[in-house]
Amino acid sequence: MAPHTITLAGNIDSDGFRREARSLLAALVAPDQVDWVIDAGAATQRFSRPAGPAATRGAASAGITHPLVPRSFMSMCETVILHNAPLRFGLLYRLLWRLVHEPGLQHDPRDRDRVQALHMAQAVRRDMRKMKTLIHFSVVADAPGAEALYLAWFDPDHHVVEAVAPFFARRFAQLRWAILTPERSVRWQGQMLEFGPGAPPNAAADGLDRYRDVFEARAARRQPVINSDRGSAPAQNSRPGSAP
Repeated sequence: MAPHTITLAGNIDSDGFRREARSLLAALVAPDQVDWVIDAGAATQRFSRPAGPAATRGAASAGITHPLVPRSFMSMCETVILHNAPLRFGLLYRLLWRLVHEPGLQHDPRDRDRVQALHMAQAVRRDMRKMKTLIHFSVVADAPGAEALYLAWFDPDHHVVEAVAPFFARRFAQLRWAILTPERSVRWQGQMLEFGPGAPPNAAADGLDRYRDVFEARAARRQPVINSDRGSAPAQNSRPGSAP
């Protein structure tokens, strides 16, 4: 087992990864000395929390406290973290370590680690495009006299739900809608994006019951709501079928 075990607060804990990677670099902890794990009990959390105790605390003066890395690498990290491969955090830290200690790496288009990370980022972007273009909403009546609810089911290959949800909030800002997926669900009721646990594959057949189970029966355990950044794109009033 690696001497340093870093526990991240969920599958897309990019804040936690950046914080821990900086501490590890500062303490000159090599990539092969780190084991990255995800807190199974917090796998559905949106925001990161402090990771478990690490031997890197208090050692900032030992190594590199402000590493200079290409901006393109930081952008790629945000995308690769959404991939479903467990090795992604180890790969990204190894790349970060190498970029700091091997400045010429950024100019080597055939480096194995770089190529692997770029392929993973491409896979995530494809999955995000699929979610935006293939989702089809169906209208359901979830309560007498209530505003129509547009409900959809999608099974992404990667952890892209939270990254793509603001697109739908902007696109269908005037409507009530929800998207159920096996890992994560999201709904919009006009003001905020609200995330909840996933729904099983048969949610496509009994979607309304699954929607109620995720967002109403489990109301006491709801995840924090998140601003949708509505101002970043003009809202449209079109009725959702397949989102553009």
